[in-house]
Amino acid sequence: MKEKIAKLISEILNIDEKEIKIEIPKNNKFGDYSTNIAMQMCKIYHKNPMEIASDLQSKIKDSDIVKIEVVNPGFINFFVNKNYLLDNINKVIKEQENYGRSTIGNGQKINLEFVSANPTGILHLGNARGGAYGDNMARIYKFAGYKVNKEYYINDAGMQINNLGLSLQARYLNLCGIKKEIPLNGYHGDEIVKIAKDLYEEVGSQQKDANVDFFKNLGIEKLLDSIFNDLKEFRVTYDTYTSEKKLYDEGLPQKTLEFLIKNSHIYEQDGALWFKATQFGGTRDIVLVKKDKEYTYTLPDIAHHIKTMDQGYTKLINVLGADHHGYISNIKSGISAMGYDSNKLEIKLLQLVKLIQNGQEVKMSKRTGKSVSLHELIEKVGVNAARYFFAMRSLDTQMDFDIDLATKKSSENPVYYISYAYARICSILKDNESTNVTKYVTINNNDAYNVLKKVFEFKSVVENAAKKELPHLVATYAYDLANLFHIYYSKNRIITDNREETNENLNMINSVKITLANALNLIGVIPPERM
Repeated sequence: MKEKIAKLISEILNIDEKEIKIEIPKNNKFGDYSTNIAMQMCKIYHKNPMEIASDLQSKIKDSDIVKIEVVNPGFINFFVNKNYLLDNINKVIKEQENYGRSTIGNGQKINLEFVSANPTGILHLGNARGGAYGDNMARIYKFAGYKVNKEYYINDAGMQINNLGLSLQARYLNLCGIKKEIPLNGYHGDEIVKIAKDLYEEVGSQQKDANVDFFKNLGIEKLLDSIFNDLKEFRVTYDTYTSEKKLYDEGLPQKTLEFLIKNSHIYEQDGALWFKATQFGGTRDIVLVKKDKEYTYTLPDIAHHIKTMDQGYTKLINVLGADHHGYISNIKSGISAMGYDSNKLEIKLLQLVKLIQNGQEVKMSKRTGKSVSLHELIEKVGVNAARYFFAMRSLDTQMDFDIDLATKKSSENPVYYISYAYARICSILKDNESTNVTKYVTINNNDAYNVLKKVFEFKSVVENAAKKELPHLVATYAYDLANLFHIYYSKNRIITDNREETNENLNMINSVKITLANALNLIGVIPPERM
């Protein structure tokens, strides 16, 4: 309609459509669409804006425009036929969980790597925020017609994993009565203590002579189980699990290094091998092989990204913590040096999360005395609240997660407010069956039209969220739709003495229910049918 109105005006005024700005007024009493073109053209035509507006009003004829209103000092407001909103009700009911799907992705392949926490401990709030964002974007992308692979990159090689094995070995040997110190950069978490204790209770001291590889493998297995169980509870799953150790087994880091050396992208200094990152857009040259001949984490990471690009993805998205800012130029310069397009890689940096309770920041877990974990957050507020609250804010902004608000059973809590709208509709539909409605003739008030306009917008919201990579657009949309339904419900009777009117109303609220469920599913929220 915006394009149609602009075209009609351009034909009458004989100007380019691009010069005509059509807006949707915030207040619907000013119409469905509005333009200030009359005020823009007054100097050209040497006429009062109201005259130009009135002239346009008299000349624009279109069956989809039911009313044109001229408002001082020269705004032209358009009121359009609402049949498209009414026709959309049956479309929603017919398409059910597919309502709002789009094909804008055209089957493009996207690899989304997120969380990828080292298997040396449990998941914290930053991991939770990254997990919510990555999973939300995967759901939105798929709904918008993209092909998405959700990847977890397992850092199961290198010095950190060696320290994990040594830490676990020390804990176990101490239980066996053998004194052994935890390494300087070792791990002291309760989860490490528990793994050692469980092993001792199961086999006693039978593994006291086991080498560090045994403890590394045991630690990785147990901690990954814990990580993936927490993520599954958080409604986050993956399509691909990539092992760093397997990359080494395949010789990919070595092949990457050989390629860089062969093409003169490496130099030796102080016994280490340096990559000429600055020649490929990097902020500084970086070490790939240390004096002790150990690889830095950058080399296998470059190899991993090249391997992924070889699988035909049009875009690679990595979701990382804010402390990885310097990593971006390192990895992109490495990809470029390997002869690949580094612009295909997009790195999202998530900002800090502060947990707030009773107006104070909660830094430590009461249970462990350390950072609050994802599992504890779910215990405190539930999965729905955790997923929605993380979805509410853009990833690049610092976030205060208010526990009191997330658990409040009132309209102040957006999750409760949306869930109540959904449960209310479910309750009405459960007690009242509607029959097929082919034509809607009784729905004719602004409250209903506002709800139906929002339902109609859903597909464009999905497309915007996909194109802009902003899941919070969907979270905001769900709240706005629930709010408009609450307003409609407070002013209008759904079940009336008129059976035709009742059936139309039931279908209308059913379309709201379906749309709400689809929107919430895109951000990992499952609304309750009863409250």
